[in-house]
Amino acid sequence: MDLVQRSLQHIWNPCSQMKDYETYPLLVIKKAYGPYIELENGQKLIDALSSWWCHALGHGHPKLKAALLEQVEKFQHVIFADTTYEAIIKLSEKLASMTKTLKHMAFASDGSCAVEIAMKMSLHARYLLGDKQRSKFMALENAYHGETGLALSVSDVGRFRKPYEAGLLPQIFLKGVPYVSDVNDPLWHDCSAVWPDLEAQLNQHATTLTAFLVEPIVQGSAGMLIYSQDFLKRLRAWTHAHNVHLIADEIMTGLGRTGLPLACQHAGIEPDFICLSKGLTSGFIPLSVTLTNTKIYELFYDDYEQGKTFFYSHTHSGNALGAAVALACLETIEEENIYQRIQDNAAFMKDLMLEIATTTQQLTNVRHIGSIVAADLINPKKIPRFGHKIFQEALKLGAFLRPLGNTLYWLPPLNIEPEVLTELKQITTTAILNAR
Repeated sequence: MDLVQRSLQHIWNPCSQMKDYETYPLLVIKKAYGPYIELENGQKLIDALSSWWCHALGHGHPKLKAALLEQVEKFQHVIFADTTYEAIIKLSEKLASMTKTLKHMAFASDGSCAVEIAMKMSLHARYLLGDKQRSKFMALENAYHGETGLALSVSDVGRFRKPYEAGLLPQIFLKGVPYVSDVNDPLWHDCSAVWPDLEAQLNQHATTLTAFLVEPIVQGSAGMLIYSQDFLKRLRAWTHAHNVHLIADEIMTGLGRTGLPLACQHAGIEPDFICLSKGLTSGFIPLSVTLTNTKIYELFYDDYEQGKTFFYSHTHSGNALGAAVALACLETIEEENIYQRIQDNAAFMKDLMLEIATTTQQLTNVRHIGSIVAADLINPKKIPRFGHKIFQEALKLGAFLRPLGNTLYWLPPLNIEPEVLTELKQITTTAILNAR
């Protein structure tokens, strides 16, 4: 029995219809390095998606690997209740320096749990303040915030949410988000024409909301939908004026993906909570963190007998291997001038996708920001699972290019070289032409 057959005997792969693997065999990975994944048969694939958006610096970056091995020799993980250590202190100081007001943080393992922590802190804060009427959450239409209970409740992507609605909390979604193609779109700078309707929706819930959740600037799982920074700025002003917490889910957008350290910075705002994960360790070790401000932190700060303790108890909270790698990742982003490299590549990535659209005539609504470029597939022949067929064709040609439904996108490592992007353009073009 080969490795694929052995895998299928026991393993349920994520986000997959397992019956597909009767037709499209699993890929057996041998190793990965830089922007590439190498298969057991020696074939090399460009990782066009940064392996679900987490390999910010590609695979196996030497500085991150060295930090991991150095920490392994000291200790791997120790209970984080009643303890601390140098690497996580340095990491926390680095994270605290990214904003003016968010100086306190709680660590977990994955992005969904980071969102849960923020939501629970918001609810717990209302409980401590006696604001019992503020018990609801609101999010954007097309939102995705994770797959644990509270996080899934504020997600609006049907394929993830619908089967579980009976067990989810009822939530409210803001309709009419002002989507844009890029930062040159007039709506990016001024959404005043659509704001009155959005504000009217918000005002209906002004006295009952505890928090509003956003994926700032880009909604990833919905299809890399980019929206107006002016809208985000106005939303922050509204939440501040109405005593509603703003939770920024920067799991995908944080640490450079949109061209700035934090996507919130496009709007010049700071929320009450920021959630980070994915690129935080460049895919080496699961790690997430929820940042908040001193005002919220001090609500929980009191004698134990007062019953104000925030009891979050993730086993691997503050994991030493994750902290060491995350610190090295943040240092490397600065040392290698990654934010500038993203901005230098941004227009080039868009131009390449526009070339694909022109050559194939099968892409529309090309949109981009930072190191994200996406477009919607045109499928006049109504080919079933057209995006999946393109994915399979791209694999034959040397790229891991897994569309989001009808959305074809690139979200490569932040430090990818232009010549690799040019190769990716050629593969993508041929894959689309072959699939149709």
